[in-house]
Amino acid sequence: MSSFAAFDGHVRVAAGSLADVAERCKRWLDEHPNASPIVYDDTSGRPVDIDYRGTVSDVLARLPAGDTEVEVPVKRGPGRPKLGVVAREVTLLPRHWDWLASQPGGSSVVLRRLVESASREGAPADRVRQAREAVDRVMFALAGDLPGYEEASRAFHRREAERFDQLVMAWPEDVREYVRHLVERTGSDA
Repeated sequence: MSSFAAFDGHVRVAAGSLADVAERCKRWLDEHPNASPIVYDDTSGRPVDIDYRGTVSDVLARLPAGDTEVEVPVKRGPGRPKLGVVAREVTLLPRHWDWLASQPGGSSVVLRRLVESASREGAPADRVRQAREAVDRVMFALAGDLPGYEEASRAFHRREAERFDQLVMAWPEDVREYVRHLVERTGSDA
């Protein structure tokens, strides 16, 4: 399950599931009409757009379906199953097309197998890369105007944990702790 955090400036308003964070943000906005909380997805570091108009129930009803609803499996009838295959154009060199044509099962089957194999082998590295990109996005959004941001960013990318910790000590506690939490998700100290 995905986790999220909401900030109003440098103050953490909420953390948890999207529904919990959206509910807390709606209540925060009711208490602080001039507030403008931004919700971040911990996995991607991207902001999540939430429409806060109406009641808490209205806000929750408009949340993206991926986090709030459980998918009910569709009962399949007889016949060939739907694989969800999507046709797209692929541009390859002639020698690649020649090699694909010589493979059993046809080009599509071979390409699907190659993609599956590459995605399985690269999954751990992809997760680390995505987690590091999330740190970058959030750190820029929340701390880009704070003292030591650029140096902290460099220390993070150089994996200089002690230097990173020294630089973020001057940041507001909520921002510092959230960024550290995201750094921990990368599997490295910094």
